[in-house]
Amino acid sequence: MAMGTALLGLFALLLGCSGTSAEPRNSERFPRKCALTGNWKNDLASTMQIGSVSDSGVFSGVYLTAVSASSSRIRPSPLQGVQHQVDQRAQPTFGFTVNWSFSESIAVFTGQCFLDGDGKEQLKTTWLLREEVESVAEDWGATKVGTNTFYRTK
Repeated sequence: MAMGTALLGLFALLLGCSGTSAEPRNSERFPRKCALTGNWKNDLASTMQIGSVSDSGVFSGVYLTAVSASSSRIRPSPLQGVQHQVDQRAQPTFGFTVNWSFSESIAVFTGQCFLDGDGKEQLKTTWLLREEVESVAEDWGATKVGTNTFYRTK
């Protein structure tokens, strides 16, 4: 009787685990790796172009925002960043800085490159935007925080 109960428990355990171990992980379903190099567009229609990533993970590119609080004409702005190497991670983390060409502001983005369920790349980011202010009394409102998702266009 005790042996039958033990076997029944083992059988139940195996049945309970079968669904989880049989599910392929994202990296098994999509052996290719997420890469930053290329053209991207975010949920607000801002675009960026990222050039090649060096062996040490350094990259540069151009960012064109679709939204701005500045009264100046929006112009393309340089970006500089670094990522964890793709040969070490299929979905690497990264960060980059945008030095806005049309205002006295700077933004930093940090995020991760993901392959979605269809194998398409997307960049999930969180950003800080720092505006120049006249005095320390205005410092409290000088930094804004937000999120963006970028989708590959090329």
